[in-house]
Amino acid sequence: MIAIDTSALVAVLFGEPEADRIAALLDATDTVLIGAPTALEFRMVVLGQSTRAAADAGLALIAKPPFVVVPFGEEHLQVATDAFDRFGKGRHPARLNYGDCMAYAVAALADCPLLFKGDDFRHTDVAAALD
Repeated sequence: MIAIDTSALVAVLFGEPEADRIAALLDATDTVLIGAPTALEFRMVVLGQSTRAAADAGLALIAKPPFVVVPFGEEHLQVATDAFDRFGKGRHPARLNYGDCMAYAVAALADCPLLFKGDDFRHTDVAAALD
């Protein structure tokens, strides 16, 4: 089981250089947790960079196994707030933004690695799904 950040989904949908490695891990994973706020952020990013059809294709990607959309509750709110306090932009080299804190909370509460692109989460205490 892993959790996923928007950056990894965007890389797959738009065929970025890391797409093959990310897709291979997704194919080999039985459960991929995506927080409801991350699912929304993903669609918003895709709409901002492409078309509604691409956003709908992105929704189709996360609407079937191995993806599980995780409702974002009070405990997630507390962990995401703590993540921003500890690792947030302007506070820490990780520079986590709003969406990053949402993905962090899902991974932290599920005690599972997080699949992401970039280096921001490497400066936190969450395990990386890919090295």
